[in-house]
Parts: sequence; C-alpha cells; structure tokens
Amino acid sequence: MKSVLAVCSLLISSSCFAVNALSVSEIAPGIFMHQSQHHWPDRENHGEIANLGFIVGDRCVAVIDSGGSPQQGIALKNAVKQTTSTPICYVINTHVHPDHIYGNLAFKAPGVKFVGHHKLARAMASRAPHYLSRADEVLNIKVDQDNIIPPDIEVKDSLTLDLGNRRLLLTAHPTAHTDNDLSVYDQTTNSLWLADLLFLEHIPVIDGSIKGWLSELNRLEKNHYKLVIPGHGKPVTDWPASMQAEKNYLSQLASEIRVLIKNGKTLEQAVKTVGLDSKNHWQLFEQFHRKNITIAFAELEWEE
Repeated sequence: MKSVLAVCSLLISSSCFAVNALSVSEIAPGIFMHQSQHHWPDRENHGEIANLGFIVGDRCVAVIDSGGSPQQGIALKNAVKQTTSTPICYVINTHVHPDHIYGNLAFKAPGVKFVGHHKLARAMASRAPHYLSRADEVLNIKVDQDNIIPPDIEVKDSLTLDLGNRRLLLTAHPTAHTDNDLSVYDQTTNSLWLADLLFLEHIPVIDGSIKGWLSELNRLEKNHYKLVIPGHGKPVTDWPASMQAEKNYLSQLASEIRVLIKNGKTLEQAVKTVGLDSKNHWQLFEQFHRKNITIAFAELEWEE
C-alpha cells in the first residue's frame, strides 16, 4: 500500500504523523484480512496483535474488529478506502479485548453503526477503567473513554446484516473465550469469521468458560465451512480438522484439572503440573497457560 494519510489527533498523539494503509489480503471474494503476528502485547507492537478485516457488499462494507490501537484503526480504514469506494456501514466487534476494539474511533462517522454481542457494552464499561489506565504504560498508546465505543446494535441470539447482495449472519455465543463472543458467517462464500473462538499456533486464552468453549467447539465442529478465519493465526480451509489442536488443549486442561480436584489437590498444585506436555505445541505458552489453569480450576471446582 503506497498512499499515506497525514493525521493530527489529540486522541492519538499530540503531533502529526503519517499512517499507511494496513496490509490486507483478499482471502475469499470480497473478504479482506490483515493477519497479525503472534506477540505478547507491549510497547513495541502497541497491542496490534489480532486478525482484522472487512467484507464488501454491493451497498456497503462491514469492518470486523478495528485493531489494537487508534493508529491501527486509521490504517485499517485507509485499507478499506484503497480497496473499494463502497462506504463503511458497520463495525463489528467480536469481543471486548483491546486488540479488537481500540481502533473503533477511526470509524465513528454518520451512517456507521457499531455491532456487538448483547453483553459487550457491559463488558466494555466494567473493563474500561483498567484497560485505559494501563494503555500508555503497557502499550505506549493514548486512549481515553472516547475510544471505547459500545455497540449501537446488540446481538442477543443472531442477527442478519445485508451489505447489498451479501448477507452476514452474526451469532452471539454463550460464554466461551469471553462472555461476549460474536462470530460472523458470510453466506456468499460459506466463510466463518470465528475470531478468538479459534486460536491457531497462539495458545488459546480463556477469559470466560472452559466448559462453554468446549461446548461451542463441539457444536461448530458439526458444521461445514469452506473457510474459517481465526482471531489469531492463518485462515483455514480444512475445518473441522483445524480446530482439533485447540479442542484437545482445552479438553486436556479440563480432564487433568478434574482429576486433581477429585483427589483433593489445590490450585497451586494444578498450576505446577497440568498441561505441561503441551508446552512445545503453542506459542506464548508461558504467558498464558498458568492463567488458563487458574480460570479453569475456579470454574471446574464448583461444577456438580
């Protein structure tokens, strides 16, 4: 992408800077994706670690997740402009995590509606103080409450958006990766944008329910999709084979934790022993695995 947009905004920086269009690839007709690398969010990558993209219809464009920083949101908007003259009408946030929502402000304009799970606004409100207080220190970005944009349209079960000869089916999932996961199914190409319900190479991150996540994977596994786009990793064409590594990891955690709980073992013992043979199969294992055990143990300890 060759064009550069000069930007001045107190919401992003106190000075002017140039923002290139984000690199995107057309992974299916009318579906464009930016694939991010597997990184721990820090001051060098500014939290720009998730897959982002957009889907183009005859009437308008739906953006799917806006990026991990205000700058990345602008770069994604530039990519849309360079790709098509069709206007943006929807910004779909697949869940609350900062790497998926911090670019929202770039898209706020007349005629643009923000779309999310019916629990997303509540999650944004409850997490915003912590997220915003840490953004400068951890990610080296400037954000404030204006960057946390809740959905104008909430999805309670499912919702169809018509982009013009292109219909997207949005599904609000039960608690899994988070309690506000949303997937996007494009009927035209039989493609499912699964976001962080699917991790590839990057270790799955539990911020909701391990039982709920496994239940959703079991349900989705029965369906056929030509293309599935994860929140982290390459898009895949071999569904459901591509999700087996994630399912096996989560299943192993649940099984081993249940055995320890049954035998009266503690969380501390679980953290030291559970799932260690998976270490070489996942990137960012050290950063997330112990947290996964902690969250799963707290849930499974109280199951009947």
